[in-house]
Amino acid sequence: MYNSSNIAENIKIIAKRKNIMLKDLFAGCDIHKNTLSQMYHGQSIAFDSLAKIADYLDVSVDYLLDRTGSQPIIQAEIDITQTIRTLDSKIITQKIKEAFIEANLNVSKNLVNCIKDSAKSETSPLARNILNKLTENIEIAKEINVPICQDTGMAVLFVNIGQDVHIIGGLLRDAINQGVREAYVDGDLRLSVVKDPIRRGNTNDNTPAIIHTDIVAGDKIEIICVPKGFGSENSSRLKMFEPSASEDDIIDFIVETIKIAGGNPCPPIVVGVGIGGDFEYSAILAKKALTREIGENNPDEFYGRIEQKTLERINQTNVGPQGFGGKTTAFAVNIETFPTHIAGLPVAVNICCHVYRHKKVVI
Repeated sequence: MYNSSNIAENIKIIAKRKNIMLKDLFAGCDIHKNTLSQMYHGQSIAFDSLAKIADYLDVSVDYLLDRTGSQPIIQAEIDITQTIRTLDSKIITQKIKEAFIEANLNVSKNLVNCIKDSAKSETSPLARNILNKLTENIEIAKEINVPICQDTGMAVLFVNIGQDVHIIGGLLRDAINQGVREAYVDGDLRLSVVKDPIRRGNTNDNTPAIIHTDIVAGDKIEIICVPKGFGSENSSRLKMFEPSASEDDIIDFIVETIKIAGGNPCPPIVVGVGIGGDFEYSAILAKKALTREIGENNPDEFYGRIEQKTLERINQTNVGPQGFGGKTTAFAVNIETFPTHIAGLPVAVNICCHVYRHKKVVI
């Protein structure tokens, strides 16, 4: 003997999961609208009516009766509600607003120390003077609360979304763009985004942002906000190597890219390198490489060695701070990799100027 109340609850839960209104369910099955209420009060339902409901919900009658041997429907619903975290999109907007303002006004202590250490070790008086001026500029910007660089960048975000998070109050993309909009308008940051790449026309709020998302385990959202300036972005390159290309071939390409760039990307720079994937993913890897902290090497010793070898080669080019010569052309080379096709070897180089800006928030 089956409990009518339990069956009614199962019907209600399944309809909710499938976004089916109960009134539509009963109208579609030609069943009286009070049927569910009567079942909650112990009145049984005819088998043919139960079969119609099962067909409408695209489940079996056995499933409605909880006799499939799987976890009871009611218990499964309880388990789901206990593991899913609800997050209001307004919180995402606020955190992104704060992160972009902060990233444009302040850089990490690691970067400041790196500039100071480089000034101490520079043999060129002009290069040493430039590095000291860069440190002074960062300190003044912090003191008077203005952006370190007049190019406050195009908003790029890497967003890792925990699969146990349910966002309410609006779409994630809309929440992100609203955060960027508020950061750049309310924070008095330069508005640098145009509506169309050829016909131009400023959007007047620095949106839309470029958003890279990934679904990960957990119930949190990790967001890395990158205000990417285009003086350095314009110096980036990508090459589709033959799979027979050697380590030295790749290093030569990276060093060549830095030589061609010269003083345009406002060195000392940080060099992001993406190796593998396909054409577009190697570029994304190179951009992602620019979200690492200064001094954080690739955990794979093989690529960590290539990073160091490439950095040494770059600093032998004599491009120097702001392109005026010296041995401090780059602070770091960061390499990110991904499996690739047997017939190819994509390599992308993305450059960031000495204002190495990004901010991570976890919600």
